[in-house]
Parts: sequence; C-alpha cells; structure tokens
Amino acid sequence: MKIVVFLGDGMADEPNAVFNGKTALDVSQHPNMDALARRAGLFGLAKTVPEGMSAGSDVANLSVLGYNPALGYTGRSPLEAVSMGIDLEEDDVTYRCNFVTLSRADKLEETTMLDYSAGEISTAEAHELIASLQGIVGEGLSLVAGVSYRNCLVLPHAQTGAKLTPPHDITGKPVHDCLPSGQNGALLLDLMEKAYARLADHPVNQKRRALGQNEANAIWFWGEGTKPKLANFYETFGLRGAVISAVDLMKGIGKCIGLRVLEVEGATGTYHTNFKGKAEAAMAALQSGCDYVYIHVEAADECGHQNQPKEKVYSIEQIDAQIVGPVMDYLENSGDDWAVLLMPDHPTPLAKGTHTKDPVPFVLCRKGDAEARNVRYTETDAAATGLYIPAAHELLRLILGHL
Repeated sequence: MKIVVFLGDGMADEPNAVFNGKTALDVSQHPNMDALARRAGLFGLAKTVPEGMSAGSDVANLSVLGYNPALGYTGRSPLEAVSMGIDLEEDDVTYRCNFVTLSRADKLEETTMLDYSAGEISTAEAHELIASLQGIVGEGLSLVAGVSYRNCLVLPHAQTGAKLTPPHDITGKPVHDCLPSGQNGALLLDLMEKAYARLADHPVNQKRRALGQNEANAIWFWGEGTKPKLANFYETFGLRGAVISAVDLMKGIGKCIGLRVLEVEGATGTYHTNFKGKAEAAMAALQSGCDYVYIHVEAADECGHQNQPKEKVYSIEQIDAQIVGPVMDYLENSGDDWAVLLMPDHPTPLAKGTHTKDPVPFVLCRKGDAEARNVRYTETDAAATGLYIPAAHELLRLILGHL
C-alpha cells in the first residue's frame, strides 16, 4: 500500500472578521480536499500537541508522523541542526537563532519585536551576516547558517534550562520581559547585544534599508534542545519513506528517523514556493519504490504568522490544486492500494500570529472509501462529525491497522 500525507502547516485557523467570521479554510476553494472529506472513511478532529507541550511544528509534525512527542523529543533546534549537517555530541546544547527586526533603541531591552523573520531575508544575505558575526562567538561555540532567517547556535558540553520565548509569539510587543534567562541566559543575551550593535550598519542591512525592506538587525535565540533520540521509521512502521519540505526542521526530522529527504528546486517555505515541484517529487518517489511520502508545505503557516489573509487563502488553494489534485490523480490511476492523510500540524490563526494547541481537521481516506457526506474540508464540518482522535500519533497506526 502507498501512503501519502498532505501536511499543510498552519492551515487551520479561527473565525476572523476579515473573512466575515469564517476561517481561511472556509473561504478557500479547495475542491480536491473537499472530495476527500466527503468520501473518506474517517473525517474529524485530531489533537497533535500533547498536554504540557508547546504548540510547535516540531511536536505537531512528530505526532502526524506517528511518533509520540512525549517520548524521545529533545527540542526543536537539534532537529534543525541535523538537517544542517551538524554532528552533535550527547551533551551539546543547541538553539535556533533567528534573524529578526527590532526597533531602534539605545539598549536591546528597550526594543520592540517588529519582524521575527527579518522580512524573510534571503539565504545568501543571511549567510553573509552569519559570517560577520563569527567574531562575537566565543571559542568552542558554533554559529551555523541555515535557510533564510533560520540559523543554529551550538554550545558544546553544556546544560539545558534556558528560559526563552519564540520571536513569532511577540511580534509587535516589547522584548524586555522575553529576553533569555536561566541556564545559559547570560551568555545568550550577551551574544544578542553584541549582534545588535554589529548588525545595524552592515552592508546587507544598508541595502535592505535603501530598498525599504526589514533589516536583519538582531538575532534571537529559542528552541533549546539536545541530540535527538528518535526511533527509525522503517524499523518502527515497516515503511520505506521520504519527506518533502523546504525547511530545516522537517528535513532534520526526516534524517533523524531515516526518511529520504527529497530536495525540490524552488521550495522556499513561503507562499512563493514550488508547489507543483513538491507534487512531482512525491509521485517520483512513489514510482521509485517509496511506500510512504510526507509532503510538508510551510506556506500557510508563514502567512498566519505574518497576518496575511489573502496569501493564506492563496496558499491553501495552491496546495489543493497543485499538490492534492495531481497526487490523487496519480494514486487513483496507479493500480496500487493507497491511503492518504490530509491535515495541518496545528492552527496558526491570523489574528494571533502564532500557533495554538486546538485540534485540527483531518481526513483519512483509503482506496475504496465511498462515503457520501455533504461536507467541505473545514474546521466546522470536521467538528460536526463528532469524531475526535485525542492523540494524532495514532493515525498512522490506524492506517496500518495496528489499533
């Protein structure tokens, strides 16, 4: 059997005045998703974030992949570090290092978080800025460039315990109560202050100012963690799998659990991405012997963080038209048995600009399913079915018949 997961990161939302009290899924045109919801054997809500854990894409995607995040999860940044090719020791501690845009002030603690992604700075610009910051990093520490605003700091032979705030949680807010504290907090804050002083007049930022773009005038640490301890996917589920994603987090998860990580030219992690290329890569993987393909699309999540309602609708519609539709046509005509799982990892409400822990709408459809519900793929219609899966990591086992 071929298994495909259509994962629209952050697609789910809350009713919003900009949509006259509806959600982005309500107002989007997604006929292929709707067709799956109508015919699927299972359509309802699933909880992807266990109690006591943060509503991060790391935790939520591990759940959808079939892993209980409460077992073996060691933090977000080490998963990204693996994707970057960083070889971690058991006692190394890592941090996500965002380039961000802070307001101008004499002191870092007097600033406001203007943009958690520094205007979605290009990878080339980010690499140039990371190179310029190497001089402020102490001996033995490693500051490694990633994709766009997403970078990584490694503290060798250290301890965890820092108190940190994701920058996308405080957009438009003063930072003074959200600066690093606790274990390693003084070190992290010192690096941030030095970077804030150094980056202001960097040529990259001078050029961005001249173009009216948000500057990458600061760094921000969050997502503390240690070397991942996740079971191999094939050994756990007996499936030869692949993951398709633009972001280091998902690539790192894929590498940690032994999935093939498929690169797609033009995949960006924003709504300016190669939707069609992801579908083509998925179909090629299925043709070449993969049993399981996880298609992760970040676009709607970024739009939720940036409060871009029109672009979020566009992202959902492109996932439907350029990914779900073509891949479903392929499966229907392949002659293979198949099952598909359609869902977000978590909601990213436009009005809140960050993730929530609310259950998300899911569709689990197998070849031969022929329900005839009068529904669309929306949060409301999913809730109305009354089906609720309290632990989303059980969904893959449902597909495989292990429950």
